[in-house]
Amino acid sequence: MTDAAGTAGTPVALVLRHDSAIGLGNLGPTLEAHGYEVRVFDAPTGDVTAIDPLTADLVVVLGGDEGVYEADEYPYLAAELDLLRARIAAEAPVFGVCLGAQLLAAALGADVYRGPRKEVGWLGVELTEAGEDSPVRHAAGARFVQWHGDTFDLPDGVERLAGSPQYANQAFRRGDWLLAVQFHPEVTHEIHEDWLAAWRDELPEHGLSVEGMRELQASCGPGAAAASAAILGDFVDGLATRRTLPRAG
Repeated sequence: MTDAAGTAGTPVALVLRHDSAIGLGNLGPTLEAHGYEVRVFDAPTGDVTAIDPLTADLVVVLGGDEGVYEADEYPYLAAELDLLRARIAAEAPVFGVCLGAQLLAAALGADVYRGPRKEVGWLGVELTEAGEDSPVRHAAGARFVQWHGDTFDLPDGVERLAGSPQYANQAFRRGDWLLAVQFHPEVTHEIHEDWLAAWRDELPEHGLSVEGMRELQASCGPGAAAASAAILGDFVDGLATRRTLPRAG
């Protein structure tokens, strides 16, 4: 069984990664600044079933090309869903990004499926009333990378925090312990370049070019990075407060 316990009481953030090009990026320094020991687990090559789902203080589930509905082709996705269901049952903290948000939606009982058209570019999100009173409020006025073609129904028992004109469900939460975002808060300059190299052929159909995306990264990237640090920082600050308070049994 994979041990994710930290040393001397240090909280552990276990990061489930699906592609080396889709990493933790600028979320890593935020976790470290809040005292977390970050451990990255590569789901496609590791044994997800060997992970104790409740040992880590926080699980972060990153993006990937896989679809949640492709578990027959990518069996580790089924194991991740089992892990997430166990954490949800225990109200154990979890943060999902893109595919991670879709996996959380599925673990909460919602359908995940292909959208009508991919959403690609540096785009803003529109906050709901609940979103304005959540960590996602820091997304106001920022533009983040969107690069996805799948979406999901909103699960029962969650609050929708943000949407976009093309995809209504861009962020949701349950309580103070589960937060999911469809947009990409993690993107650094290096990640952006990796994605342009890998998926540049998709840009023209969205009216975009490599040069244009680089210009957008230069202008929007700093604001997105600051907003991303604030979103995740507020979320984990809430988890720290939660750990110090008595919980209802």
